[in-house]
Amino acid sequence: QVQLVESGGGLVQPGGSLRLSCAAPDDTFSSYAMGWFRQAPGEEREFAGAINWRGSSTYYANSVKGRFTISRDNAKNTMYLQMNSLEPEDTAVYFCAAWRSYIYTRGTEPDYWGQGTQVTVSS
Repeated sequence: QVQLVESGGGLVQPGGSLRLSCAAPDDTFSSYAMGWFRQAPGEEREFAGAINWRGSSTYYANSVKGRFTISRDNAKNTMYLQMNSLEPEDTAVYFCAAWRSYIYTRGTEPDYWGQGTQVTVSS
């Protein structure tokens, strides 16, 4: 079972930036599409973005497009989420996820999840 571990969450002011990391325990990660979901208080978990196994293609929810960037370093078994121009509406627990597939397919449920990291955007 792949265990994903998120890090990098915290408190940031509106307009600020934050980078999240997602680490996998071994190179199984390099063969999987990966992604980020988020869950705000009282809301359902929602898709934020995804990246294919090589990092050649990325996909974003409209709410974060142009502000968030997903990347990965397969040599380090790590995926990143660079978040810029953060808004209070971005406050949520952010979850790392992986699909047992080279490519991401819209609407499919991930096979693996991390425990989540809290991001709070507030002045």
